[in-house]
Amino acid sequence: MPDTTSLLEPGMLVRHPDRPDWGTGQVQSNVGGIVTVMFPDAGKVVIDGARVDLIMVFETRPCERDVTHG
Repeated sequence: MPDTTSLLEPGMLVRHPDRPDWGTGQVQSNVGGIVTVMFPDAGKVVIDGARVDLIMVFETRPCERDVTHG
């Protein structure tokens, strides 16, 4: 199992490296490297972490523009 798979916990945000069209998904569970993710454009997907190295997403919103320097 890839190192990142062992770090995934429920609530974390991820992307599938081969399916960017699925959008950013939320990890529902990770049991023995089998990760269940809810993707907005694909629904619930069960992924074998030994075969797919999911990409962790750390940003939850776009950066805000600095309005003090008009």
